[in-house]
Amino acid sequence: MKYSEYSVVIIGSGIAGLYAALKIVKQINLPEGILIITKSTLGESNSKYAQGGIVGVVHQNKCDSVDLHVKDTLKAGAGLCDENSVRGISEASDEVLNDLIETGVKFDKNKSGDLTFTLEAAHSVRRILHCGGDATGAGITKALCEKVLENPNISVQENTIAVELLIDSDKICKGVIVYNELSGEHEIVYTSALVLATGGVGQVYKYTTNPICATGDGVALAYDAGAIIQDMEFIQFHPTALALSVNDKNRFLISEAVRGEGAKLLDKNGIEFMSKYHDKKELAPRDIVARAIFSEMKKENISSVYLNASIIDSSKLFNRFPTISKKCIENGIDISKALIPVAPAAHYTMGGVKSTIEGRTSIRGLYAIGEVASTGLHGANRLASNSLLECVVCAYQLADLLSFANLSIPKKIDDSIRKIIEKYSAPISEDEYDILTLKNSLKDLMWDNVGIIRSKESLEKAKKIVDNLKSKFTRDRKCLNIEEYEYRNMLTVSSIIIDSALNRKESRGAHSRVDYTQMDAEVKHTEIMKINERELINVK
Repeated sequence: MKYSEYSVVIIGSGIAGLYAALKIVKQINLPEGILIITKSTLGESNSKYAQGGIVGVVHQNKCDSVDLHVKDTLKAGAGLCDENSVRGISEASDEVLNDLIETGVKFDKNKSGDLTFTLEAAHSVRRILHCGGDATGAGITKALCEKVLENPNISVQENTIAVELLIDSDKICKGVIVYNELSGEHEIVYTSALVLATGGVGQVYKYTTNPICATGDGVALAYDAGAIIQDMEFIQFHPTALALSVNDKNRFLISEAVRGEGAKLLDKNGIEFMSKYHDKKELAPRDIVARAIFSEMKKENISSVYLNASIIDSSKLFNRFPTISKKCIENGIDISKALIPVAPAAHYTMGGVKSTIEGRTSIRGLYAIGEVASTGLHGANRLASNSLLECVVCAYQLADLLSFANLSIPKKIDDSIRKIIEKYSAPISEDEYDILTLKNSLKDLMWDNVGIIRSKESLEKAKKIVDNLKSKFTRDRKCLNIEEYEYRNMLTVSSIIIDSALNRKESRGAHSRVDYTQMDAEVKHTEIMKINERELINVK
């Protein structure tokens, strides 16, 4: 097989991966440079589609403070946040966001040239910075992509999926096997620092706001390599995704910021209902709003509720939410006059590869940042717009960490790695699979049984069926194409979510069980790792 060597390899090209590459290459002399691997095109990621904004605890905002942001985050996280991680990320936000501005990110400003801040659910003050009204993720991604492409020390390999980490007998990551869709070949990439920045897992669910690339590849890679995976039962379902039809699977996000500016949720009769569920109504934490909408839909046997944004001044509405306005107009909805049909959809993964805010995982040489990582920031329920902040702060901290690391290319490749390589050099079976149908069946199963509301019965049903799907898909290692690798990863991630949800016998944050409706007094994390080819073990 063809092989290459890089000082640092970053898998994923969302905001976390892009910003990490720029900060690492700026701070460290890398003899072999940086490689960014993306299975789609550069910048295609969950973060590109983030609308609402990025938390900015910055000196320009006199109404805010680190203490206040920490308090809001801990409250939303339902007792599961790591306060040290929360405080560390909040304290770093001013420096990092100003660095983003210097990098070329253009956050929205008022006529006086001051940064403008908006409000989102569960935030006690306006602290959300935004770009292009409601295109924050796209704005940041565009600026970072331009800088990456300008840098001669950063290489980009598109249409390439990472398929297995190269872990030696000392449990050190020495590189990765990738599959290049354009060449149709597997390739070896050796490195001394491999960074997972692969995003979330939304595509394992029938309805999601995530792009089609969000198939949990990074979590599956890390799990198969023996890393600790933490709190994967906590999947955040965004309350308001555009629900034009039950057949629309990939749903357009209607930002929480619309409710932050005053929009109201209505039932099928046009009556506001959130006061029945929480005193903050539309601005309650996301898990509460999502379950309230789900409850209304189930009670009335309807496929959506409605968001009334027409009560917001029309000039402000169109100026603040141009992307949402345009999308709705394309579907015959003038949001200044008509109601927007909305329903919950899988949106964000609070759990992931257990890591520090500097990106360290339980495997030496392997790092994780962004949505694929579980740093303890989000706890059981992510506070709106904390995710983009986590992406950039952790990328920034990772660059500092690697500046003290030995980034020479590994020269000793032992038998453990040779055995992995041999498996990808061997011929593949001729079995044929209808991957699209298999994916859709899995997504339906996860939505119906491991979704917004769960029970022991539904989770055990899902576990049995996923185990059966795994047994019928014989490509446990080498696959034929990217779609097969994605399906393999989706099966792995689905199993981890189900096992984690079965293990947590309580309702906390985004994890809601009808058979365990109360929150335990004892706060604990779910940690799962692979100890051999067949066994999961709960390690905490």
